[in-house]
Amino acid sequence: MIDPTARVHASADLEPDVTVGPRTSIWHRAQVRVGARIGAECVIGRDAFVDEGVTIGDRVKIQNLALVYHGVTVEDGVFIGPNAILTNDRFPRSITATGELARGDDWVVSPILLRTGCSIGAGAVVVAGTTVGRFATVGAGSVATRDVPDHALVVGNPARRIGWVCACGQRLRDGDRPAGPDPAATTTLSCPGCGRAYCHRPASGSIVELGATQGATA
Repeated sequence: MIDPTARVHASADLEPDVTVGPRTSIWHRAQVRVGARIGAECVIGRDAFVDEGVTIGDRVKIQNLALVYHGVTVEDGVFIGPNAILTNDRFPRSITATGELARGDDWVVSPILLRTGCSIGAGAVVVAGTTVGRFATVGAGSVATRDVPDHALVVGNPARRIGWVCACGQRLRDGDRPAGPDPAATTTLSCPGCGRAYCHRPASGSIVELGATQGATA
């Protein structure tokens, strides 16, 4: 079902049993395959590909030429940059071990989950079986081969964490550090953009928002 408030360009290719939510825009030559579910207020860019059965939440942006393959689930507020690729097979082969053409029953989908608010940079690859956490960022051109924690900034091939990012997308700055050698002690991180503050516990490898402050400066 396509909501009457959605905008679908005449050149886009939507297969049967596709759902498109209110105020979503699907642009030139985008392809959306059978059974895909696209939420409200999304933007699907020119020449983007959304494969069979993919589920996309609300307010998601999928930029030009991005490829989102079968087995991917995208939660609300996710950004997928131009030319990004989300795969679904960790052991790809065109033929079976006996030399026959591989069919659907000859491989297993390894799902990808993109959690709320995360961003996949331009030209990045997310390898099958990977979860990208809430408000995490996979840097442009990076290859994510393993799960990315919430709010983590990962870059490179294979992608490694180099920092933390705020819900607004800015890289967090180190704040107050604890005295002493306790590895479980917390570190305060702050956002130079919106002023949010976070608590980092190295022992768990996670950060938790403490709350926003007013009047922050970059």
